[in-house]
Amino acid sequence: MSDHAATPRVVYLGGLGRSGTTLLERLLAELPGVIALGEVVHLWERGVLAAELCGCGVPFPSCPFWREVGERAFGGWSARQAERMVTLRHRVDRTRRIPRIAHPDLAAYVRAYRTLYTATGAGVVIDSSKHASLACCLLSGGVDVRIVQVVRDPRAVAHSWGRAVERPEDGRLMTRWGPARTALHWTAQNAALELLARRGARMTTVRYEDLLGAPGPTLLALARELGLTVAELPFLDGRTAWLGPSHTVSGNPMRFHVGRVELRRDDSWATGLPGGDRRVVNTLTWPLRARYGYRGAA
Repeated sequence: MSDHAATPRVVYLGGLGRSGTTLLERLLAELPGVIALGEVVHLWERGVLAAELCGCGVPFPSCPFWREVGERAFGGWSARQAERMVTLRHRVDRTRRIPRIAHPDLAAYVRAYRTLYTATGAGVVIDSSKHASLACCLLSGGVDVRIVQVVRDPRAVAHSWGRAVERPEDGRLMTRWGPARTALHWTAQNAALELLARRGARMTTVRYEDLLGAPGPTLLALARELGLTVAELPFLDGRTAWLGPSHTVSGNPMRFHVGRVELRRDDSWATGLPGGDRRVVNTLTWPLRARYGYRGAA
């Protein structure tokens, strides 16, 4: 691929899983000129090496979209390259490195992402990898990144992480965390994103509750913040959205959904999260929880 190909603008969705990032990614991907890629941080291991399903429903190696991207970017996908990227991730892409992300392998790691983004041919790509450390790597490597920090009430997030949810790919249960671990990760990821913002990263915060409470106004306001020219949202009718096929790698089972989806808040935590667990989450997520407006019972 030519070194002179234009690198697209990258909209990076950051935060902790189970906060609504997959839904927001799917909605943004309905905008003209925008392509959602899913959790690209997991592409190498889960897509190339494990051949998990693309969002379009076929195994990653068989997906025409990703096959073409791989050819343009790297002359095709290879296990050797994927293993190298997994190794680099463990060396470079770590939350503890955010205060000083510099590493001899940083340039090579970021170059692969830049090449991949460019190979999509899109003007704007969405990477919903979530991890603040990858966003830090991309920014340090000079990639044009706009971070969208997606936050949700940590008590709702803890309740979601405790549920048993099957992976559509293979029927196995998705990872489950206890309330303390979820609360610590929620705090760590959001604090790290706040640190990037204080360093000058361009970041917009979107609350899950606002997105589900007023989808149209929230999406239009976000599109303006991201510099996207959008006058209307034909795929959205009140709290009903129509989603087309996607080619997202990894992520929440909703990445496979095509067609009508009702945009309704899931507040089952208000009655389903035990009082003891709630107190643990409240303690471990203060004061960021208050900063984002999560003070009351629901």
